[in-house]
Amino acid sequence: MLAEPPPPALRPVRPEHRAAPATAPRTAPYWRRLLPVVALLVLITRIPSFRHPLWSPDEGYLAVQARMLADGGALYETVVDRKPPLLPWLYEAVLALCGDGTLYAVKVLAAVAHLLTAALLAAIARERWGDRAGRTAGVLHPLLSVGLNPEDTQAATFEVFILPFTAAAIWCAGRGRPGAAGLAVAGALLTKQTGGAVLVPVLWLLRRSAPGGAGLPRLAAGLALPVLAAALLTDPSGFVFWTVTGSAAYAAFTGSGLHVLSRGLANTALLALACSALLAPLARARRTARGDTADLWVWLASSAVAVVAGLHFFGHYFLQLVPPLVLLATAALRPLSRERAASALLTSVGVCALFLTWGMLAPRPELAHAQRLADAVRARTAPTDRVLVWGMHPETYWLAGRTPASRYLTAGLLTNYSGGRDSPRVGERYAVTGAWPVLLAELRSRPPLLIVDDSRGGPYAPGRLPTLRALLARQYEPLAATVDGAVLYVRSSGG
Repeated sequence: MLAEPPPPALRPVRPEHRAAPATAPRTAPYWRRLLPVVALLVLITRIPSFRHPLWSPDEGYLAVQARMLADGGALYETVVDRKPPLLPWLYEAVLALCGDGTLYAVKVLAAVAHLLTAALLAAIARERWGDRAGRTAGVLHPLLSVGLNPEDTQAATFEVFILPFTAAAIWCAGRGRPGAAGLAVAGALLTKQTGGAVLVPVLWLLRRSAPGGAGLPRLAAGLALPVLAAALLTDPSGFVFWTVTGSAAYAAFTGSGLHVLSRGLANTALLALACSALLAPLARARRTARGDTADLWVWLASSAVAVVAGLHFFGHYFLQLVPPLVLLATAALRPLSRERAASALLTSVGVCALFLTWGMLAPRPELAHAQRLADAVRARTAPTDRVLVWGMHPETYWLAGRTPASRYLTAGLLTNYSGGRDSPRVGERYAVTGAWPVLLAELRSRPPLLIVDDSRGGPYAPGRLPTLRALLARQYEPLAATVDGAVLYVRSSGG
Protein backbone atom coordinates (compact mmCIF):
# COMPACT_ATOMS: atom_id res chain seq x y z
CA MET A 1 0.00 0.00 0.00
CA LEU A 2 1.42 3.30 -1.11
CA ALA A 3 2.03 5.90 1.55
CA GLU A 4 0.06 9.11 1.25
CA PRO A 5 2.13 11.99 -0.02
CA PRO A 6 3.04 14.48 2.65
CA PRO A 7 0.94 17.64 2.73
CA PRO A 8 2.49 20.62 0.98
CA ALA A 9 4.64 22.79 3.21
CA LEU A 10 2.86 25.79 4.55
CA ARG A 11 4.52 29.01 3.56
CA PRO A 12 4.47 31.89 6.06
CA VAL A 13 2.02 34.55 5.12
CA ARG A 14 3.73 37.88 4.49
CA PRO A 15 2.22 40.86 6.26
CA GLU A 16 0.95 42.36 3.02
CA HIS A 17 -0.88 39.12 2.19
CA ARG A 18 -2.67 38.71 5.47
CA ALA A 19 -6.40 38.92 5.53
CA ALA A 20 -7.64 42.46 5.78
CA PRO A 21 -8.97 43.45 9.18
CA ALA A 22 -12.66 43.37 9.78
CA THR A 23 -12.88 47.11 9.44
CA ALA A 24 -11.54 47.12 5.84
CA PRO A 25 -14.96 46.81 4.13
CA ARG A 26 -16.01 49.95 6.01
CA THR A 27 -13.07 52.01 4.73
CA ALA A 28 -14.95 53.80 1.95
CA PRO A 29 -18.01 54.69 4.09
CA TYR A 30 -15.68 55.80 6.88
CA TRP A 31 -13.93 58.33 4.68
CA ARG A 32 -17.15 59.40 2.98
CA ARG A 33 -18.49 60.36 6.40
CA LEU A 34 -15.31 61.89 7.81
CA LEU A 35 -13.88 63.90 4.92
CA PRO A 36 -16.92 66.18 4.42
CA VAL A 37 -16.87 67.05 8.13
CA VAL A 38 -13.14 67.80 8.05
CA ALA A 39 -13.50 69.77 4.81
CA LEU A 40 -16.26 71.89 6.38
CA LEU A 41 -14.10 72.57 9.44
CA VAL A 42 -11.15 73.56 7.23
CA LEU A 43 -13.38 75.85 5.19
CA ILE A 44 -14.72 77.55 8.32
CA THR A 45 -11.29 77.99 9.87
CA ARG A 46 -9.94 79.48 6.61
CA ILE A 47 -12.70 82.08 6.17
CA PRO A 48 -10.57 84.90 7.68
CA SER A 49 -7.86 84.27 5.08
CA PHE A 50 -10.19 85.67 2.40
CA ARG A 51 -10.97 88.82 4.37
CA HIS A 52 -7.84 90.72 3.22
CA PRO A 53 -5.97 90.79 -0.10
CA LEU A 54 -3.02 89.34 1.81
CA TRP A 55 -2.09 88.69 5.41
CA SER A 56 1.67 88.96 5.58
CA PRO A 57 4.71 90.37 3.76
CA ASP A 58 5.67 86.79 2.89
CA GLU A 59 2.57 86.49 0.72
CA GLY A 60 3.48 89.79 -0.91
CA TYR A 61 7.04 88.62 -1.50
CA LEU A 62 5.84 85.41 -3.16
CA ALA A 63 3.29 87.26 -5.30
CA VAL A 64 5.96 89.68 -6.56
CA GLN A 65 8.34 86.81 -7.20
CA ALA A 66 5.63 85.06 -9.24
CA ARG A 67 5.21 88.13 -11.44
CA MET A 68 8.96 88.47 -11.92
CA LEU A 69 9.26 84.79 -12.86
CA ALA A 70 6.34 85.11 -15.26
CA ASP A 71 8.12 88.06 -16.90
CA GLY A 72 11.18 85.94 -17.60
CA GLY A 73 13.07 86.17 -14.32
CA ALA A 74 15.36 83.36 -13.22
CA LEU A 75 15.19 82.00 -9.68
CA TYR A 76 18.37 82.58 -7.62
CA GLU A 77 19.68 84.87 -10.37
CA THR A 78 17.33 87.78 -11.08
CA VAL A 79 14.68 86.59 -8.58
CA VAL A 80 16.14 85.87 -5.15
CA ASP A 81 15.14 84.89 -1.63
CA ARG A 82 16.51 82.72 1.14
CA LYS A 83 13.82 80.08 0.59
CA PRO A 84 13.75 76.90 -1.54
CA PRO A 85 12.00 77.05 -4.92
CA LEU A 86 8.83 74.99 -4.49
CA LEU A 87 6.48 77.70 -3.23
CA PRO A 88 7.64 80.44 -5.66
CA TRP A 89 7.04 77.96 -8.47
CA LEU A 90 3.63 77.10 -7.06
CA TYR A 91 2.64 80.76 -6.81
CA GLU A 92 3.86 81.36 -10.35
CA ALA A 93 1.83 78.44 -11.74
CA VAL A 94 -1.36 79.24 -9.81
CA LEU A 95 -1.29 82.96 -10.63
CA ALA A 96 -0.53 82.22 -14.27
CA LEU A 97 -3.62 80.00 -14.45
CA CYS A 98 -5.98 82.10 -12.33
CA GLY A 99 -4.66 85.63 -12.79
CA ASP A 100 -2.31 87.56 -10.54
CA GLY A 101 -4.72 90.31 -9.53
CA THR A 102 -5.73 88.45 -6.35
CA LEU A 103 -4.35 85.67 -4.20
CA TYR A 104 -7.69 83.90 -3.75
CA ALA A 105 -6.58 80.86 -5.75
CA VAL A 106 -3.49 80.45 -3.58
CA LYS A 107 -5.64 80.82 -0.46
CA VAL A 108 -7.87 78.00 -1.72
CA LEU A 109 -4.75 75.90 -2.24
CA ALA A 110 -3.69 76.63 1.34
CA ALA A 111 -7.06 75.29 2.51
CA VAL A 112 -6.48 72.15 0.42
CA ALA A 113 -3.06 71.76 2.10
CA HIS A 114 -4.76 71.81 5.52
CA LEU A 115 -7.38 69.32 4.34
CA LEU A 116 -4.68 66.94 3.08
CA THR A 117 -2.80 67.28 6.36
CA ALA A 118 -5.92 66.54 8.39
CA ALA A 119 -6.75 63.51 6.22
CA LEU A 120 -3.22 62.11 6.56
CA LEU A 121 -3.21 62.61 10.31
CA ALA A 122 -6.60 60.86 10.48
CA ALA A 123 -5.18 57.96 8.46
CA ILE A 124 -2.15 57.66 10.77
CA ALA A 125 -4.31 57.76 13.90
CA ARG A 126 -6.81 55.26 12.50
CA GLU A 127 -4.14 52.75 11.55
CA ARG A 128 -2.61 52.97 15.02
CA TRP A 129 -5.63 53.24 17.30
CA GLY A 130 -8.85 52.68 15.35
CA ASP A 131 -11.75 54.57 13.80
CA ARG A 132 -12.52 56.84 16.73
CA ALA A 133 -8.92 58.05 16.91
CA GLY A 134 -8.94 58.77 13.18
CA ARG A 135 -12.01 60.97 13.57
CA THR A 136 -10.44 62.77 16.53
CA ALA A 137 -7.22 63.56 14.67
CA GLY A 138 -9.08 64.70 11.55
CA VAL A 139 -11.17 67.15 13.59
CA LEU A 140 -8.36 68.38 15.83
CA HIS A 141 -6.07 69.55 13.05
CA PRO A 142 -8.24 72.40 11.71
CA LEU A 143 -9.14 73.41 15.27
CA LEU A 144 -5.51 73.74 16.38
CA SER A 145 -4.17 75.11 13.10
CA VAL A 146 -5.61 78.58 13.81
CA GLY A 147 -4.21 78.80 17.34
CA LEU A 148 -1.79 81.67 16.72
CA ASN A 149 -1.91 85.27 15.52
CA PRO A 150 -4.16 85.33 12.42
CA GLU A 151 -1.33 86.95 10.47
CA ASP A 152 0.61 83.72 11.00
CA THR A 153 -2.14 81.13 10.50
CA GLN A 154 -4.26 82.67 7.73
CA ALA A 155 -1.43 83.57 5.34
CA ALA A 156 -0.76 81.16 2.46
CA THR A 157 2.94 80.88 3.19
CA PHE A 158 5.71 78.36 3.63
CA GLU A 159 4.74 76.61 6.86
CA VAL A 160 1.18 75.90 5.67
CA PHE A 161 2.51 74.03 2.64
CA ILE A 162 5.11 72.16 4.70
CA LEU A 163 2.39 70.44 6.74
CA PRO A 164 1.00 67.91 4.22
CA PHE A 165 4.51 66.86 3.24
CA THR A 166 5.52 66.23 6.84
CA ALA A 167 2.34 64.28 7.58
CA ALA A 168 2.83 62.25 4.39
CA ALA A 169 6.43 61.48 5.38
CA ILE A 170 5.31 60.04 8.74
CA TRP A 171 2.45 58.09 7.12
CA CYS A 172 4.77 56.55 4.50
CA ALA A 173 7.51 55.74 7.00
CA GLY A 174 4.98 54.11 9.32
CA ARG A 175 3.85 51.86 6.48
CA GLY A 176 7.42 50.84 5.63
CA ARG A 177 7.71 52.85 2.40
CA PRO A 178 11.11 54.54 2.64
CA GLY A 179 11.24 55.78 -0.95
CA ALA A 180 7.90 57.55 -0.68
CA ALA A 181 8.89 58.89 2.73
CA GLY A 182 12.05 60.34 1.19
CA LEU A 183 10.02 62.06 -1.52
CA ALA A 184 7.75 63.59 1.12
CA VAL A 185 10.73 64.81 3.17
CA ALA A 186 12.15 66.35 0.00
CA GLY A 187 8.83 68.13 -0.62
CA ALA A 188 8.94 69.62 2.87
CA LEU A 189 12.61 70.58 2.52
CA LEU A 190 12.02 72.23 -0.87
CA THR A 191 9.17 74.24 0.61
CA LYS A 192 11.26 75.54 3.50
CA GLN A 193 14.56 74.36 4.93
CA THR A 194 13.13 73.63 8.37
CA GLY A 195 10.70 71.17 6.80
CA GLY A 196 13.63 68.75 6.71
CA ALA A 197 13.28 68.30 10.48
CA VAL A 198 10.72 65.57 9.78
CA LEU A 199 13.61 63.38 8.61
CA VAL A 200 14.42 62.63 12.26
CA PRO A 201 11.12 60.85 13.12
CA VAL A 202 11.13 59.22 9.69
CA LEU A 203 14.50 57.64 10.47
CA TRP A 204 13.16 56.62 13.88
CA LEU A 205 10.21 54.84 12.28
CA LEU A 206 12.28 53.16 9.57
CA ARG A 207 14.72 51.90 12.18
CA ARG A 208 11.86 49.89 13.67
CA SER A 209 10.20 48.76 10.41
CA ALA A 210 13.42 47.97 8.51
CA PRO A 211 16.14 46.88 10.96
CA GLY A 212 19.70 47.05 9.74
CA GLY A 213 19.12 50.09 7.55
CA ALA A 214 17.49 48.12 4.73
CA GLY A 215 15.34 51.07 3.68
CA LEU A 216 18.00 53.77 3.93
CA PRO A 217 19.14 53.65 0.27
CA ARG A 218 15.56 54.14 -0.96
CA LEU A 219 14.98 56.90 1.60
CA ALA A 220 18.18 58.65 0.51
CA ALA A 221 17.26 58.34 -3.17
CA GLY A 222 13.74 59.65 -2.59
CA LEU A 223 15.16 62.62 -0.69
CA ALA A 224 18.18 63.44 -2.82
CA LEU A 225 16.77 63.17 -6.35
CA PRO A 226 14.12 65.93 -6.05
CA VAL A 227 16.61 68.25 -4.30
CA LEU A 228 19.18 67.62 -7.02
CA ALA A 229 16.55 68.20 -9.71
CA ALA A 230 15.53 71.52 -8.10
CA ALA A 231 19.17 72.64 -8.03
CA LEU A 232 19.65 71.73 -11.70
CA LEU A 233 16.39 73.43 -12.76
CA THR A 234 17.60 76.66 -11.18
CA ASP A 235 21.19 77.87 -10.90
CA PRO A 236 23.00 75.18 -8.84
CA SER A 237 25.50 77.55 -7.20
CA GLY A 238 22.77 80.13 -6.58
CA PHE A 239 20.50 77.42 -5.15
CA VAL A 240 23.17 76.37 -2.64
CA PHE A 241 24.05 79.96 -1.75
CA TRP A 242 20.52 81.27 -1.23
CA THR A 243 19.13 78.22 0.56
CA VAL A 244 22.14 77.11 2.62
CA THR A 245 25.34 79.11 2.79
CA GLY A 246 24.15 82.70 2.42
CA SER A 247 22.08 83.03 5.60
CA ALA A 248 24.64 82.95 8.42
CA ALA A 249 24.11 86.59 9.42
CA TYR A 250 20.32 86.16 9.32
CA ALA A 251 20.49 83.26 11.78
CA ALA A 252 22.90 84.93 14.20
CA PHE A 253 21.40 85.70 17.61
CA THR A 254 22.41 89.32 18.04
CA GLY A 255 20.34 92.45 18.52
CA SER A 256 16.94 92.86 20.22
CA GLY A 257 17.25 89.62 22.17
CA LEU A 258 14.54 90.63 24.63
CA HIS A 259 12.16 91.51 21.82
CA VAL A 260 12.73 88.20 20.04
CA LEU A 261 12.43 86.22 23.29
CA SER A 262 9.16 87.94 24.18
CA ARG A 263 7.81 87.07 20.73
CA GLY A 264 8.72 83.44 21.26
CA LEU A 265 7.03 83.35 24.66
CA ALA A 266 3.92 85.08 23.32
CA ASN A 267 3.54 82.61 20.46
CA THR A 268 4.12 79.68 22.80
CA ALA A 269 1.36 81.04 25.05
CA LEU A 270 -1.03 81.40 22.10
CA LEU A 271 -0.47 77.82 20.96
CA ALA A 272 -0.85 76.62 24.55
CA LEU A 273 -4.18 78.46 24.70
CA ALA A 274 -5.31 76.71 21.53
CA CYS A 275 -4.36 73.37 23.15
CA SER A 276 -5.64 74.31 26.63
CA ALA A 277 -8.24 71.54 26.79
CA LEU A 278 -5.60 68.99 25.78
CA LEU A 279 -2.69 69.97 28.00
CA ALA A 280 -3.69 67.89 31.03
CA PRO A 281 -4.25 64.68 28.99
CA LEU A 282 -0.98 65.36 27.15
CA ALA A 283 0.91 65.73 30.43
CA ARG A 284 -0.50 62.45 31.73
CA ALA A 285 0.30 60.72 28.44
CA ARG A 286 3.88 62.00 28.57
CA ARG A 287 4.38 60.47 32.01
CA THR A 288 3.11 57.11 30.77
CA ALA A 289 4.46 57.30 27.21
CA ARG A 290 4.34 54.00 25.36
CA GLY A 291 6.14 52.69 22.31
CA ASP A 292 3.33 53.61 19.92
CA THR A 293 3.86 57.32 20.60
CA ALA A 294 7.66 57.48 20.95
CA ASP A 295 8.09 58.54 17.33
CA LEU A 296 5.48 61.29 17.81
CA TRP A 297 7.43 62.77 20.73
CA VAL A 298 10.55 62.62 18.55
CA TRP A 299 8.59 64.39 15.79
CA LEU A 300 7.46 67.09 18.23
CA ALA A 301 11.01 67.57 19.52
CA SER A 302 12.53 67.84 16.03
CA SER A 303 9.79 70.31 15.04
CA ALA A 304 10.57 72.36 18.14
CA VAL A 305 14.21 72.52 17.06
CA ALA A 306 13.01 73.76 13.66
CA VAL A 307 10.99 76.49 15.38
CA VAL A 308 14.02 77.60 17.37
CA ALA A 309 16.40 77.50 14.37
CA GLY A 310 17.40 81.02 13.42
CA LEU A 311 16.21 82.38 16.77
CA HIS A 312 13.46 84.55 15.30
CA PHE A 313 10.39 82.77 16.76
CA PHE A 314 7.88 84.08 14.23
CA GLY A 315 4.40 82.75 14.89
CA HIS A 316 4.10 80.91 11.59
CA TYR A 317 7.17 78.85 12.55
CA PHE A 318 5.05 77.27 15.31
CA LEU A 319 2.67 75.71 12.76
CA GLN A 320 5.16 72.85 12.36
CA LEU A 321 4.28 71.77 15.90
CA VAL A 322 0.60 71.26 15.11
CA PRO A 323 0.63 67.82 13.34
CA PRO A 324 2.61 65.98 16.06
CA LEU A 325 0.55 67.76 18.74
CA VAL A 326 -2.65 66.58 17.03
CA LEU A 327 -1.55 62.93 17.06
CA LEU A 328 -0.22 63.10 20.61
CA ALA A 329 -3.46 64.70 21.79
CA THR A 330 -5.42 62.02 19.95
CA ALA A 331 -3.47 59.31 21.76
CA ALA A 332 -3.91 61.15 25.07
CA LEU A 333 -7.70 61.31 24.66
CA ARG A 334 -8.06 57.59 23.97
CA PRO A 335 -8.08 56.40 27.62
CA LEU A 336 -10.71 58.99 28.54
CA SER A 337 -14.40 58.27 28.55
CA ARG A 338 -16.40 59.43 25.54
CA GLU A 339 -17.91 62.20 27.64
CA ARG A 340 -14.55 63.59 28.77
CA ALA A 341 -13.04 63.30 25.30
CA ALA A 342 -16.07 65.04 23.80
CA SER A 343 -15.78 67.79 26.42
CA ALA A 344 -12.13 68.38 25.46
CA LEU A 345 -13.06 68.57 21.79
CA LEU A 346 -15.93 70.99 22.46
CA THR A 347 -13.64 73.20 24.50
CA SER A 348 -11.17 73.18 21.59
CA VAL A 349 -14.02 74.24 19.30
CA GLY A 350 -14.78 77.16 21.62
CA VAL A 351 -11.14 78.28 21.73
CA CYS A 352 -10.95 77.93 17.94
CA ALA A 353 -13.97 80.25 17.68
CA LEU A 354 -12.09 82.87 19.70
CA PHE A 355 -9.15 82.78 17.30
CA LEU A 356 -11.51 82.98 14.31
CA THR A 357 -13.23 86.00 15.84
CA TRP A 358 -9.82 87.60 16.27
CA GLY A 359 -9.08 86.90 12.60
CA MET A 360 -12.35 88.44 11.43
CA LEU A 361 -12.18 91.59 13.60
CA ALA A 362 -8.48 92.39 14.02
CA PRO A 363 -7.32 95.52 12.14
CA ARG A 364 -4.40 95.29 9.71
CA PRO A 365 -2.65 98.66 10.02
CA GLU A 366 0.46 97.63 8.09
CA LEU A 367 -1.65 96.37 5.19
CA ALA A 368 -3.60 99.63 5.18
CA HIS A 369 -0.29 101.53 5.10
CA ALA A 370 0.98 99.40 2.18
CA GLN A 371 -2.27 100.05 0.30
CA ARG A 372 -2.00 103.82 0.79
CA LEU A 373 1.64 103.71 -0.27
CA ALA A 374 0.73 101.66 -3.34
CA ASP A 375 -1.91 104.24 -4.29
CA ALA A 376 0.73 107.00 -4.06
CA VAL A 377 3.18 104.99 -6.20
CA ARG A 378 0.51 104.24 -8.79
CA ALA A 379 -0.50 107.91 -9.00
CA ARG A 380 3.08 109.04 -9.74
CA THR A 381 4.22 106.32 -12.15
CA ALA A 382 3.11 104.54 -15.29
CA PRO A 383 2.61 100.77 -15.45
CA THR A 384 5.90 100.39 -17.33
CA ASP A 385 7.95 102.39 -14.82
CA ARG A 386 10.24 100.67 -12.35
CA VAL A 387 10.28 101.69 -8.70
CA LEU A 388 12.36 100.85 -5.64
CA VAL A 389 10.56 100.45 -2.32
CA TRP A 390 13.13 100.63 0.47
CA GLY A 391 11.43 98.84 3.33
CA MET A 392 10.12 95.52 4.62
CA HIS A 393 6.80 95.42 2.74
CA PRO A 394 7.31 93.92 -0.73
CA GLU A 395 3.52 93.68 -1.10
CA THR A 396 3.62 97.39 -2.06
CA TYR A 397 4.97 96.37 -5.47
CA TRP A 398 2.15 93.86 -5.97
CA LEU A 399 -0.58 96.23 -4.74
CA ALA A 400 0.73 99.04 -6.97
CA GLY A 401 1.21 96.81 -9.99
CA ARG A 402 4.74 98.10 -10.55
CA THR A 403 7.94 96.25 -11.41
CA PRO A 404 10.72 96.29 -8.79
CA ALA A 405 13.91 98.06 -9.85
CA SER A 406 15.99 95.40 -8.08
CA ARG A 407 15.99 91.69 -7.41
CA TYR A 408 16.23 92.54 -3.69
CA LEU A 409 12.62 93.03 -2.66
CA THR A 410 13.25 94.07 0.95
CA ALA A 411 15.83 96.11 2.79
CA GLY A 412 16.44 93.05 4.95
CA LEU A 413 18.57 91.35 2.30
CA LEU A 414 20.73 94.48 2.06
CA THR A 415 21.03 95.27 5.79
CA ASN A 416 20.26 92.03 7.69
CA TYR A 417 17.27 93.69 9.35
CA SER A 418 14.54 91.18 10.11
CA GLY A 419 11.85 90.62 12.68
CA GLY A 420 12.71 93.42 15.05
CA ARG A 421 16.45 92.78 14.99
CA ASP A 422 18.33 96.06 15.18
CA SER A 423 21.89 97.21 15.79
CA PRO A 424 24.64 96.25 16.16
CA ARG A 425 24.28 93.84 13.21
CA VAL A 426 22.15 95.91 10.84
CA GLY A 427 23.85 97.84 8.06
CA GLU A 428 25.55 97.59 4.69
CA ARG A 429 28.36 95.39 6.01
CA TYR A 430 25.84 92.73 7.13
CA ALA A 431 24.09 92.47 3.77
CA VAL A 432 23.94 89.28 1.74
CA THR A 433 27.40 88.83 0.25
CA GLY A 434 27.81 90.84 -2.96
CA ALA A 435 24.36 92.42 -2.76
CA TRP A 436 25.31 96.11 -2.81
CA PRO A 437 27.41 96.02 -6.02
CA VAL A 438 24.56 94.13 -7.73
CA LEU A 439 22.00 96.67 -6.47
CA LEU A 440 24.04 99.63 -7.74
CA ALA A 441 24.52 97.95 -11.12
CA GLU A 442 20.77 97.41 -11.40
CA LEU A 443 20.01 101.02 -10.48
CA ARG A 444 22.59 102.32 -12.97
CA SER A 445 21.38 100.21 -15.88
CA ARG A 446 17.67 101.00 -15.38
CA PRO A 447 17.25 103.83 -12.90
CA PRO A 448 13.91 103.75 -11.08
CA LEU A 449 11.63 106.71 -11.68
CA LEU A 450 10.61 106.63 -8.02
CA ILE A 451 12.34 105.49 -4.82
CA VAL A 452 10.19 105.07 -1.73
CA ASP A 453 11.89 105.29 1.65
CA ASP A 454 9.51 103.25 3.80
CA SER A 455 11.97 102.80 6.67
CA ARG A 456 10.03 105.26 8.88
CA GLY A 457 12.89 105.69 11.33
CA GLY A 458 13.93 102.04 11.36
CA PRO A 459 17.56 100.97 11.80
CA TYR A 460 17.81 100.39 8.04
CA ALA A 461 16.96 104.03 7.19
CA PRO A 462 18.96 105.54 4.28
CA GLY A 463 20.55 108.01 6.68
CA ARG A 464 22.45 105.09 8.24
CA LEU A 465 23.55 103.63 4.90
CA PRO A 466 26.27 105.68 3.16
CA THR A 467 25.82 104.14 -0.29
CA LEU A 468 22.06 104.65 -0.47
CA ARG A 469 22.28 108.07 1.17
CA ALA A 470 24.78 109.22 -1.48
CA LEU A 471 22.66 107.84 -4.31
CA LEU A 472 19.57 109.70 -3.12
CA ALA A 473 21.50 112.95 -2.63
CA ARG A 474 23.10 112.75 -6.08
CA GLN A 475 20.20 111.66 -8.28
CA TYR A 476 16.88 112.13 -6.45
CA GLU A 477 14.92 114.76 -4.60
CA PRO A 478 12.18 114.18 -2.01
CA LEU A 479 8.57 115.15 -2.55
CA ALA A 480 6.97 117.38 0.02
CA ALA A 481 4.09 114.99 0.61
CA THR A 482 4.71 111.85 2.65
CA VAL A 483 2.59 108.73 3.24
CA ASP A 484 2.38 107.82 6.93
CA GLY A 485 6.01 108.88 7.30
CA ALA A 486 7.24 107.19 4.11
CA VAL A 487 9.20 109.58 1.88
CA LEU A 488 8.89 109.48 -1.92
CA TYR A 489 11.93 110.47 -4.02
CA VAL A 490 11.71 111.35 -7.72
CA ARG A 491 14.63 111.59 -10.12
CA SER A 492 16.08 115.04 -10.19
CA SER A 493 16.54 116.91 -13.46
CA GLY A 494 20.30 116.37 -13.29
CA GLY A 495 20.07 112.72 -12.16
